[in-house]
Amino acid sequence: MLVPINDIKVKRRIRKEMGDIAALADSMKHFGQINPILITKKNVLIAGCRRLEAARSLGWSSINAVVAEIPDELSKLEYELEENIQRRDFPRLKPTTRSKEYNTCAILPDSAE
Repeated sequence: MLVPINDIKVKRRIRKEMGDIAALADSMKHFGQINPILITKKNVLIAGCRRLEAARSLGWSSINAVVAEIPDELSKLEYELEENIQRRDFPRLKPTTRSKEYNTCAILPDSAE
C-alpha cells in the first residue's frame, strides 16, 4: 500500500551509517521501488530506512509499505536486524562477465520469466 512519506515516523535505528543513499536513489529512480518498507499500524518505520531516505531525496510524496503487527519494541528491533543480517551482497562481476550476463538475459524468451 502507498503511504505518504511525511506520515512515516522514524524512531531510534540500529543502523547509524546510511551508506550511499544517492546510489540507491538513482536505482529507485531508474527501476522504481523494488522492495516495500515495513511499518507498524501507526506508521512507525521498522525496516527500510535507506529506501525511505532515498525516496525523500527523489521528492516522492509516498512510498510502498507493508504494515506488520509487531507486539513489542524488542520484536521491532529483531525485524530490523533480521532484514539487514539476512541480506547478502551480490558478488562483483568482472566487466567481461557482466556483459556476458547481460547478453544472456537479453536473449531469453518471454516464457523463460
